[in-house]
Amino acid sequence: MEDVQSGVAKIPMPIERVGVKGIRLPIVVRDRESGIQHTVARVDLAVNLPAEFKGTHMSRFVEALENWSGDLDYNSFVTLLDDVVERLNARSAHVRFVFPFFLHQSSPKSGAKGYMDYECRVDGMWKDNRLTFTLGADIPVMTVCPCSLAISDNGAHSQRAMVRIRTRFTGFLWLEDLIEIGEQAGSCRLYSLLKREDEKFVTETAFANPTFVEDVVRHAAHGLAEHPQVSWYRVEVESFESIHNHSAFAVMESPEEE
Repeated sequence: MEDVQSGVAKIPMPIERVGVKGIRLPIVVRDRESGIQHTVARVDLAVNLPAEFKGTHMSRFVEALENWSGDLDYNSFVTLLDDVVERLNARSAHVRFVFPFFLHQSSPKSGAKGYMDYECRVDGMWKDNRLTFTLGADIPVMTVCPCSLAISDNGAHSQRAMVRIRTRFTGFLWLEDLIEIGEQAGSCRLYSLLKREDEKFVTETAFANPTFVEDVVRHAAHGLAEHPQVSWYRVEVESFESIHNHSAFAVMESPEEE
């Protein structure tokens, strides 16, 4: 049968990335408490396309995933992306896994158990036989406005904020480390299950530790800078303001790795 994709492009311009997006795939990730955790990822796969080719072979991305182990770690990423490059005769390849990661946590006073889920992601870029590997997590926290607390006779406005952490690292880095750094940066961490005594504790803890979005991003960046495995980080905090029709945000990024 005719290989139309390998034909000559009418407009000979190179494409940086072309591929498939939104594939659902069961995967296995490392879990510090139980060893492994089974979850489901949304996967994007892409390669570069030289100017002379009309198109890429989309089915080969799915074939590469079908032959992949499903274990999400550095070595398996090398294997997957190397396979993609070979199957599609490409110079570079990119893959992104976005997945929920679950932690079974206890409420602060009652000890009631509940699962918290965090959206996590792994990005890999394979180019010139070198892998750039980025690990990230989105961590929700509670914040109380220091200004509102200082100027109000009663109460202050509070809201949920999202701490979005992206890292590159040496050795092995637990997702739980990123989650802990994010949760410690806010006025108080969130819980899936709260009894009355827990709600009292969370409220009083948050109001005793008011934080601007600038405070949260600095606290998170400091925690990442102090982590012995983290070699590069980017952290963005978005505060979903409860008294404004807009969000507030702040971003910090470390210098690029040498």
